[in-house]
Amino acid sequence: MTRVDPPMVADERDTLNGFLDFLRGTIEVKCEGLSEEDATRSTLPSPLMTAAGVVKHLRWVEHYWFEVVLDGQPSRAPYTKEDPDADWRIEEGETITGLLADYAAQCTVSREILAGLDLGHEVPFRGEGTISARWVLAHMIEETGRHAGHIDIVRELLDGTTGE
Repeated sequence: MTRVDPPMVADERDTLNGFLDFLRGTIEVKCEGLSEEDATRSTLPSPLMTAAGVVKHLRWVEHYWFEVVLDGQPSRAPYTKEDPDADWRIEEGETITGLLADYAAQCTVSREILAGLDLGHEVPFRGEGTISARWVLAHMIEETGRHAGHIDIVRELLDGTTGE
């Protein structure tokens, strides 16, 4: 995934997609150069708040909002009511390289789903009415931006790396 600045002048779809893709690329940039040990090391009170954990979580957030909510596919996420944090926990054999590849692949699926929908497209949502593709896209910008900030903090605490 390459990080590209969002367009300065574009229509709504391209502007929103541009910001989301910029943030997706920021996740990758923030993880560049991390060792496996550092990628899974917690620097904050929560043992789940690791760079690798954030990447894994974001992969499943993409899956939920685009595949499950907008496309109506069944969830394949690892979390359950009994284990709601499974999408944050790094399991034996998972690596930051593999998690970033999974995240990039999931983002590709998300882009493909969204490309086939008008932003005003609505789907039923949790028995609470409907939700639009536009709302999901805006929410994903917020969600990805928030977690990019988490990785920013984790990275600075790990090795002092700061910056965009």
